[in-house]
Amino acid sequence: MNTLLRDLKIIVEELISRLRSKDCVLVAFSGGVDSSLVAYLAHLALGDRSLAVTIKSPLLPPGELEEAIKIAKLIGMRYEIIELNELEIPGFSSNPRNRCYLCKKFRFKRLKELASQRGIHVVVDGTSKSDTLEYRPGLRALIEEGVYSPLLEVGLTKDHVREIVRFLNLPFYDKPPNSCLMTRIPYGSEVTLEKLTRIGLAEKIIKESLRLRVIRVRDHGELARIEVSRDERRLFFDETVLDFIANELKKLGFKFVTIDVEGYRTGSFDL
Repeated sequence: MNTLLRDLKIIVEELISRLRSKDCVLVAFSGGVDSSLVAYLAHLALGDRSLAVTIKSPLLPPGELEEAIKIAKLIGMRYEIIELNELEIPGFSSNPRNRCYLCKKFRFKRLKELASQRGIHVVVDGTSKSDTLEYRPGLRALIEEGVYSPLLEVGLTKDHVREIVRFLNLPFYDKPPNSCLMTRIPYGSEVTLEKLTRIGLAEKIIKESLRLRVIRVRDHGELARIEVSRDERRLFFDETVLDFIANELKKLGFKFVTIDVEGYRTGSFDL
């Protein structure tokens, strides 16, 4: 066994050991690569003493719930879905810069309540070291609520996580990153259910028509600013495609439709 594989095996065994020491856990499970790895390892470590929970809310991009369900079935662990509406949080709809903190605080309080009802005392999530290198006000909420982040504890980045998932031969190793629909709206711009629904539909239309891996429709009121991965920008270099996307998004209520020539970049409203 080469050095890299041996190191990855050691890391996996260490994570399993740390999760096993918690006796029973509830995994905050979005279906992303990070939380999917944590859920998989928790199931290996604890079997039916691990429970994955996905939050269904207006902030969830189209298709993400279905992906989470599929991965949970693949892992074979106990799984639940709960419904929450973050727009009910006081002050959240005004879209302040600490919106992530308000959301995480709300979500993890509810997950802790559910865990208590199920006889579980530890809530686990997929936060990694990479999350600490970006603007993430929600991290404070995790600390305040006592959420356990094993990937962060052992210093793994998102790239490390993908290496481990590939090493374990899990099919979701190349699942593209996604984030809640709030990240498509500039801070200070009011958020409504209608606006979130419009963004979700716009992304679904563009993603399915062009078979994109990464898509963000940033909502600037009357203007939709489309971000896609840099290597997928070329798919827009066609007049028929441009006309189709413009027409479809205008049907949703946008007055202007534009493509960001720089392509997708995480946290573009945080810059």
